[in-house]
Amino acid sequence: MLKKEYQTYLKEKPKFDKATFIGIILLLVVFSGIFGFLYEYIFYFFNGGMKAFYWRGGNFLPWINIYAYGALGIYFLTFRYRDKPWKVFLLSMLICGVLEFLSGYVMYTFFDGWRCWDYNTEILNFGNIGGFVCLRSVTFFGLSGLLLIYGMLPFLFFLAKKLSKKVFLTLAIILFAIIMIDDLYNLIIVPLFHTKGALEIYRNLGMPLMKY
Repeated sequence: MLKKEYQTYLKEKPKFDKATFIGIILLLVVFSGIFGFLYEYIFYFFNGGMKAFYWRGGNFLPWINIYAYGALGIYFLTFRYRDKPWKVFLLSMLICGVLEFLSGYVMYTFFDGWRCWDYNTEILNFGNIGGFVCLRSVTFFGLSGLLLIYGMLPFLFFLAKKLSKKVFLTLAIILFAIIMIDDLYNLIIVPLFHTKGALEIYRNLGMPLMKY
């Protein structure tokens, strides 16, 4: 049964009403941002000599927004090619590589050398371009694109079908709202009103943070 549903997923256009589709997108944003946090949490443990786990991102919750943006790009630009994994892989590399480079370059250029990552100082940084992007990062994005299209999305589609529409949408909206309140507070409220953000609070608590 599951195999048949998966084959249908690969070959047929999904049939969801607009509200359910929006719910799927909201959960995609939530789960992909959490996935990105977990990846960086583990990677920087090894990058830092396996001495400590470092909190990544700028939020109270374990969620990093750039991974959510990348996931949306992957979904909207590669979903039509889901019957060709090699194309999904290469497009995911390109989409997220461009997003990563432009995001890093803009932050560094227009915000006084501010960096949220710097591949100049990291392990496995072959193909490094300005510290903004490297071959290891875009390869990971390509693999993540495969996981998204062939793992995360089928799961979300399955969830949307098995749960009642009300339950599914309620779950999606609540999780998305929690994440967005956290993100918008740290991105907008903190710099505008000079309140304490997640990183300052975590730093005061003695939590290890990555510094560039």
